[in-house]
Amino acid sequence: MTTPRTTTTQVGIVGGGPAGLMLSHLLARRGVDSVVVDHRSRLEIEHTVRAGILEADSVRLLADTGVSDRVLREGDQHHGTYFAFGGELHHIDFQELAGASVWLYPQTEVFIDLANAREAAGADVRFGVSGTTVHDITSRQPSIRFTDADGTEHEVRCRYLVGADGSHSMCRHEIPATDIRQYRKEYPFAWFGILCQAPKSAPELIYNHSERGFALISQRTDTMQRMYFQCDPDEDVDAWSDDRIWSELQARVGLNGCELKEGPITDRAVLRFRSNVVEPMRYGSMLLAGDAAHTVPPTGAKGLNLALADVRVLAEVLDQALTKNDDDVLDDYSHRALDRVWRSQHFSYWMTSMLHRPPNADDFDLRRQVGELRSVVRSTAGSTFLAEGYTGWPSA
Repeated sequence: MTTPRTTTTQVGIVGGGPAGLMLSHLLARRGVDSVVVDHRSRLEIEHTVRAGILEADSVRLLADTGVSDRVLREGDQHHGTYFAFGGELHHIDFQELAGASVWLYPQTEVFIDLANAREAAGADVRFGVSGTTVHDITSRQPSIRFTDADGTEHEVRCRYLVGADGSHSMCRHEIPATDIRQYRKEYPFAWFGILCQAPKSAPELIYNHSERGFALISQRTDTMQRMYFQCDPDEDVDAWSDDRIWSELQARVGLNGCELKEGPITDRAVLRFRSNVVEPMRYGSMLLAGDAAHTVPPTGAKGLNLALADVRVLAEVLDQALTKNDDDVLDDYSHRALDRVWRSQHFSYWMTSMLHRPPNADDFDLRRQVGELRSVVRSTAGSTFLAEGYTGWPSA
């Protein structure tokens, strides 16, 4: 039997996406060592198309901790958003209502900034590993075992272990069902998402409600745009030609007086909707963060922002636990993080149910939704609630 190469560190992190890398970065700023492992290559993560709206707190976290000034130079600050419904276009002014903005800055760029920062700091981050397993997670010395790209077996021994390994988390599945509770919801629709080479159709996002179903008109750059329309979760991507996609998008936004600028479609995929929350977010010496602990539908743009909010709290709690040599401190993490998680679940659910055509919806259902949307945009209190939720609640 081959003896694995052993590395000892304070915190072992499974998952080298934005959550895992940001946690490693924040821990390093507190003088805490970590090792990060991920089965994906760095190039694979860089080419994964993901959401692109950052809350004000997320931007501050990136900029103030030295990860990225690029988010301020190249990110597109949005002072509000548009809601299109009932044949009209309405603008929600975040700055006026909540004194905050959001930034259009793709998750891919967040990852690149973090990976570059960790590399420049000489951090121990290992991409492209295989056969990752976690062990002894209820002990005072849990470990991560894996094989590197050269076929060498490794073991990382740590004081605490963090599962930041996404919605299909291997770490989460190591927790006995009797020791956690999972709250799940499946939504009866999905998003058909495209990337296209075209100019911007609007300066900010358009959330479009229509009798044909929801559509979201987003952006990426001056020449590359991201758009979505509501579809069946089992929709066949190959059944949709470019012409058919553009025809459907134009029909949905055209009902509210909008017209899109078209161009070649370079990517298309169906994105299913799920909500999932794990409680507590700790088991023994292992803690969960980001999508490993919770997922939300994308309507409220909360996924990445929640992950960054998680690790901001987790870095503080881990530092305290190590300093005091007190595992009980870890319980504070779940309490603090879940408060924001459930507020985000509510906001995402509210946005989703208000904007999407329900299955078998009749005229009453659709007109009731328009009534709700009008109540939001015509009320300062309603618009402020939306603006505060969308730009994010300030961290304590």
